Order: sequence, then C-alpha cells, then structure tokens
Amino acid sequence: MSLSKAFIEPGKTIGIIGGGQLGRMMALSAKAAGFRIAVVEPSKNSPTGQVADTEIVASYDDRKALEKLASISDVITYEFENVDYEALKWLTEKAYVPQGAEMIKITQDRILEKQALTEAGVDVAPYAVIETEEDLYKELRNIGFPSVLKTSRGGYDGKGQYVLRTEEDIATAAALLKNGRCVLESWIPFAKEISIVITKSANGDIEFFPIGENVHVNNILHETIVPARISEAVRQQAAVLAKKIATQLELVGTLAIEMFLTKNEKLYVNELAPRPHNSGHYTIEACNISQFGQHIRAVCGWPLLKPRLLEQAVMINILGQHVEGVVKQIPKQPHWHVHFYGKAEAKMNRKMGHITVLSDDLDRTLADFENSGIWKNG
Repeated sequence: MSLSKAFIEPGKTIGIIGGGQLGRMMALSAKAAGFRIAVVEPSKNSPTGQVADTEIVASYDDRKALEKLASISDVITYEFENVDYEALKWLTEKAYVPQGAEMIKITQDRILEKQALTEAGVDVAPYAVIETEEDLYKELRNIGFPSVLKTSRGGYDGKGQYVLRTEEDIATAAALLKNGRCVLESWIPFAKEISIVITKSANGDIEFFPIGENVHVNNILHETIVPARISEAVRQQAAVLAKKIATQLELVGTLAIEMFLTKNEKLYVNELAPRPHNSGHYTIEACNISQFGQHIRAVCGWPLLKPRLLEQAVMINILGQHVEGVVKQIPKQPHWHVHFYGKAEAKMNRKMGHITVLSDDLDRTLADFENSGIWKNG
C-alpha cells in the first residue's frame, strides 16, 4: 500500500477510527459514493459499526486492531479528536492517513491548541496555564472574574470546566486540577457564538461552509441557525481567520472552528474540532454537499465542491430526554428531517439524533421548535 497522496477510487475501503454518530454519517456519505467502510470502536454494534462492512471491536490504541484496519483500508480517517496520539502516529507509518497525527496532538490539548492559535495570529480569550491551586490564585489576579477553568484534555459538552464568578468558587474549581493541567480563560462577553466548517483536501483545495449561529443550553449545543445572523464584515473576518488556522495547522480534511462574537464585532476563537461537527449537520439537507461528503472527498483526493446554501435552515439536537417527545411528533411534522444515530440507550443529555428544518422564515421555525414543548427541560 502506498503511503503517499492518492486518489482513492470507488470500491476501495475507508477505515474510520471511532464508531460514533460522526463516523456513521461519514460512512453513509462514503457508501453513497461506492466506498466500503471498516471501523475500529470499543463498543460492538456502534452507530458506525451498524453501517460498516467490517467492524473491529477494540480500543483506539490497540496496535493489533489498528494494524488489521491498515491491512484492509486504502485510506484511514478519524471521527473525533480523543483518539490515542501515539497510536495514530504509529499508524501513519503503516497506512495512508492523509490527516496525519499532529492535528490530533494539538486539538486534544487546550494548551497546545491555544498556543497554535496564537501562532496563527488569531485572537483567543486571555488565558493562563494552571498546574496548582497556587497558580490559580495568582493568575486570577491578572485574569479576574468572571473566568473559566478548563481541563487541558478530555473536556466536551461542558464537562471538565467550571465558571468562576467570585473567590468562593476557587476551591470547587480547583478540583479540576486532579485531572491534570488546566487553562484559566477570561470570560468573553459575547453577543453570539458562531462556527465555521472548513475543508482542505490532500491536493490543497480549500472550501468553507456557510457560517452557523449556535445556541447552547447547559454547555451542550442546542440549535444551529443558518445563515448566522451576522454582518458581511464578520463573515469575511471569520473566513480569513479560518484560512489562517487551516494553513498554520497544515489541515487535511474537515475542521470546525467555534468563535465568540462580541457586540463590537470582534471575533475570538474558542475551540477547534478536527472533524465534521455537530453545528455542521444542517449541511446534509441544506447544502449541495454535506460536511461528511466533503470530508470524504478531501481524504480520498477528490476535488472539493464549492458549498452552496440551498435554503435557510435550523438544526436542533435530540438529547436522551427528548427522544420520546420527538417520536410522538414525527407523524405531525412532515417538514422535519429526523436523524437518529442508532445508540443503544437514551441517556440524559446524551446526543441521540438531530432534526433539520429548511425554512423560509427562521423566526417562525425557531418559535415552532420552542412551542413544541419537547425542549423545555433542556
């Protein structure tokens, strides 16, 4: 097998590390183009495993499992950033992994990520690296309140972070240091949260998807509104920042960039996700190419399509506590595009699926979702 850049033909096998919903939607897009799918995932019958041709049940750092994946795959990608960096680096020497391993190393560590963003010349919230409780007291004198303490590794959907509003919060927040080094960030008084999904192919082509406006509830993405209700100047600014980051990090594949927008239209980059992103799910119905189809094209050496928004859209997440209400509503909602991910158990605050509605009136669509009563409990 060649480890060099390659055009991967239909009929070949794409290996995916990770068996969650992002891998599932990647796999479905790949199958539409005629590819076969192999997946490595610790859980049997995972969302991706259900639609894969070959399911390898093993941990992400299992070298024998990864070697098997390499032996049957013509190209390998990953569906989330918490894969084992050392194992992925080892795999790049045995298989064609166009994304490499360095992007994973950077984006799974908030400290390295912020350093890389600063080197790319983009603004991030003022921050400090915290190793001890004494560091926390010291740096709070500079950063002040309110601020956010985040674990440097492993946090997602609000896990691994704590908002400090007064000195009384310090002792509770410091418990996060048991998990290792942390980052203390100044609180950005943002007007909106937005995200942009950018894709860069192994051939160097770069394309952007329309910017989404994100609404979070309890630190979990609740809904994405597209197009984001922002000025053209902000759109252009976000695209410039995205291209700087993609260039600095030598991106191949898909990268989602979450940003804070202040009232005076200044953008701060908050987080990176080196794969398709929850806020890009709207692209399946609302664009001429989905973020998953574009990612597959990128890692397989196909030319990228220029994304075009076909219609305004609202995407809303279905968490475990929403499943029953959504299912009851399906017969009454012919305009809902409903996606369920095939997860075995509906748990509180666990992402079980999403709904996208194409809309000629965003305010009405948002009101309809609100009035359904399904999401009243978060």
